[in-house]
Amino acid sequence: MNTTSFFSEMLQAITERGRRLLSISPQTGDDDPLAILEQRCDTLLSSQGEASGMALAKDVLTRWDQLDEAGKTGFARLLLDRFGPNTGRLEKAIKAYQEDPSPVSLAALHTASEPRRQELIRRLNLAPDAIATLVRMREALLKMKASDKTLETVDQDFAHLFASWFNRGFLTLRSISWSTPANILEKIIRYEAVHHIGGWEELRLRLAPEDRRCFAFFHPRLADDPLIFVEVALTTATPDTIAEVLREEREPIGAGEATTAVFYSISNCQDGLRGISFGNFLIKQVVEDLRRELPKLETFVTLSPVPGFAAWLSRERRAEVSDVLNAQDREVLQGLDMEGWHLDEELSGRIRPVLMGAAAWYFLKARTPQGKVVDPVARFHLGNGARLERLNFLGDLSPRALEQSHGLMVNYLYKLDDIETNHEAFAVRGEVAASSQVRKQLPPDRQPRQLVPVASSPSEDGTKTKSTKEFTA
Repeated sequence: MNTTSFFSEMLQAITERGRRLLSISPQTGDDDPLAILEQRCDTLLSSQGEASGMALAKDVLTRWDQLDEAGKTGFARLLLDRFGPNTGRLEKAIKAYQEDPSPVSLAALHTASEPRRQELIRRLNLAPDAIATLVRMREALLKMKASDKTLETVDQDFAHLFASWFNRGFLTLRSISWSTPANILEKIIRYEAVHHIGGWEELRLRLAPEDRRCFAFFHPRLADDPLIFVEVALTTATPDTIAEVLREEREPIGAGEATTAVFYSISNCQDGLRGISFGNFLIKQVVEDLRRELPKLETFVTLSPVPGFAAWLSRERRAEVSDVLNAQDREVLQGLDMEGWHLDEELSGRIRPVLMGAAAWYFLKARTPQGKVVDPVARFHLGNGARLERLNFLGDLSPRALEQSHGLMVNYLYKLDDIETNHEAFAVRGEVAASSQVRKQLPPDRQPRQLVPVASSPSEDGTKTKSTKEFTA
């Protein structure tokens, strides 16, 4: 029996003993589920016994799982309204600190300001297999938060605790291969978010050949459920299309022949862990592992999607004033509206230079209102210290990629000697590390100009778009 299984069974036994001590009975149809949950949570916060606390935590999580959507929204409101800071205690701590701003009174103020729900969530995590339910609880909360911004404070408490519980020090990196247990492989198929895996044969083609690798982070309390995984192709050159990486009829190479490791798909698996960063640690750890295994590897590069490009370009095309597109550019880009434009060699040839110039601008100059790079994938890789190496016209011809990015893909280069410098420049000054090849595609600087109005619909928020700085990712 492995350690994780033994520990889980021990927790189950303690929890069952606690249930008997507390005589916790199942909920009946006549009970008010939220009233019972509120009472159970209050009791859990005041509980001192280990067995009783675990039993109460298990009972709360079980009852939460049985709630319908409205009930779960009610529970989120309960956490907000009933389990915030103890205001009386907080006011006393504020007064004490004002009278004596010492380290002791500051520590007391810090403790008093913590919402009671943080301690409640900690205690709920005592239950066997609690972490999986708490991740689902936050997943539901994120959906609620989209329409109820007051729940943001509750989400902040979950995110604060998850950042500690899913710290890199607790995670294990595991290689995923064709011999990995089927229950995990099935999840790889289900969680793949970048390049759809159509079934077991497609998965085999990504895992079984000698020149393919896959790595995933796992948490000890979610032993068979990956948090994030990356798929890697070992090659002798940097690819510019996803087709050459995934085509079925390709001839695999020996791993020892490879000089390039291509990260072509990174998928986050748990929606409830959104905003908890794993990817930067994952890539750096995989690079180190691959370098040890295959010393001939010299280049570490991605083949990445550009999910926000088409929407951004559409807004630029509709805008009365654009920093990047002139009237002639807009006329050329009307070809994008034709079905199958990418299959027409003459049409795509006219579109290519305009599209690639706009793409260079999108990465190097377009910013959100907060001054951030517009593209979320770019923010991730540039923030990790990668360099924007190459823009690939029609790199992905899948329907989703044509819709989201007009088929554009990019390569980010992880040059190990430059990672820290690039990261610092991006994090501190917002500078994008980019190759000369990318910068040469940037259109000449243009002053914003008034263009002849064209038939267009308003932007997504119902207003006219005036500059790239008004765009959000």
